[in-house]
Amino acid sequence: MVALIVSLVITFAMTAGIFVYGKNRKVGTPVTWGEAVLGGTYVFALLFMIYGVVPHQWLTYADTDLEWRKDAIVAGPGSTGVLDWLPFSITKYTLRDVVVTVIYIVFFALQIAAWMLWQNRGKTKPIAIETSTYGRPLVKAN
Repeated sequence: MVALIVSLVITFAMTAGIFVYGKNRKVGTPVTWGEAVLGGTYVFALLFMIYGVVPHQWLTYADTDLEWRKDAIVAGPGSTGVLDWLPFSITKYTLRDVVVTVIYIVFFALQIAAWMLWQNRGKTKPIAIETSTYGRPLVKAN
């Protein structure tokens, strides 16, 4: 449990570091060779944490501390739960895999959102120009 929590804390701290750096870095500033190498290594380490370490720590926690094994039936024939009428079995092992899949999906969605925030940082919305009934912008004649 401690390893899972520590890996999540490290992952979120690394992610927060990217946004702190993005706020302090001026948009359009050229990237030096050293910054590119350091940034690429940092992002690789973050993605390794997101898609490697955190899911592994969840699987280890579910297998050891929670004891979510293949013989622990949650629903279906042989279960003591409320879904014992199902024609198929759902084990805790299956739920463990569903949780790790949800972890991957959530992190992937957050990764895309973070990319969008990074790419759109410093951009402002264009000023809305009044349009005619035909959709053309109305411009004052000089």
